[in-house]
Amino acid sequence: MKVDVKSRAQIDRMRVACRMSAEVRDLCARAIEPGMRTSDIDAIVKDYCARNRVKASFFGYLGFPGFLCVSVNDEVIHGVPGDRMILPGDLVKCDVGVLTQGYNGDTSRTVMVGVTDPEVIRLVETTKRCLAAGIAAAGPGVHIGDVGYAIQKVAEDAGFGVVRDWIGHGVGRTVHEDPEVPNYGRPGTKLRLKPGMTIAIEPMITLTKAGEKTYVDKANGWTVITEDHCMAAHFEHTVAITDDGCEVLTLPADYP
Repeated sequence: MKVDVKSRAQIDRMRVACRMSAEVRDLCARAIEPGMRTSDIDAIVKDYCARNRVKASFFGYLGFPGFLCVSVNDEVIHGVPGDRMILPGDLVKCDVGVLTQGYNGDTSRTVMVGVTDPEVIRLVETTKRCLAAGIAAAGPGVHIGDVGYAIQKVAEDAGFGVVRDWIGHGVGRTVHEDPEVPNYGRPGTKLRLKPGMTIAIEPMITLTKAGEKTYVDKANGWTVITEDHCMAAHFEHTVAITDDGCEVLTLPADYP
C-alpha cells in the first residue's frame, strides 16, 4: 500500500478541486425534481465543467460513461445516467468529482424527492449522522478501524445496514487511491492516519440488514444495487487530516 501524504501546497490544490466538486454537487441537488431524467443531471455536471474549464473526475474513469454517478432508490452507487425518470418518493444520490490543477475532489449527497415514508427519511438522516460520526472520529494517529466503527455504530444502533462490498478511499491525483476506508471496523485496527492524508469518508447505509449485500447490474456493468432492493442512502465528503483533527474540503454553505 502506497499512501500519499500531501504538502500544504498540494492540499491547497485539493481545496480548489473539492470546493468545485461541492458546488456542482449542490447545483445538481437543487435542480432535481420529478419528471427529470438522470441524464438531465449529468448534463448539469457536463455544463459546469465546460464553463469552468475543469474535468469531471468520473468521466472515462475505468470506462465510466457519465459525468457523475446518479443512483436512485435501491441503487447504492455508480449509477449510470440515462433515460430513467425521477418520480415522487425517489431517493436520488449524486456522486460527483472535479479534477483541476492535477487533483480531484469527491463528494456525494442523497436528495429526497417528495419522500413521505418516515423510515426512508430516518434512513437519510441517519446516514448524514454516520458521515458526521466518521469525520468526528478522524484525526492524526487515529486508526481507520476507529473511523469505520464510528460509522457502523450509528447505522446499526438505528437498525440499518452497512454496505461492506464498497468503501471509502484516498483521494488525490486520482479519484481513488490508498488507503481503503471501510464504513465498518474494529477500534485500534488498520492504518493510522497522518497529517497530509486526504480521504473520502462515504457511508452507504441500507434500509434493511439484508440490503448490506449488493450486486452489480449486468446490463451496464456499473450500478451497485441492494440485493433485496431496499432503499439505500449515501453521503460523502473528502477530508484532509490535519495536525489536530481533520478539515472537510467539500463543504460549501448549504451542505448537506
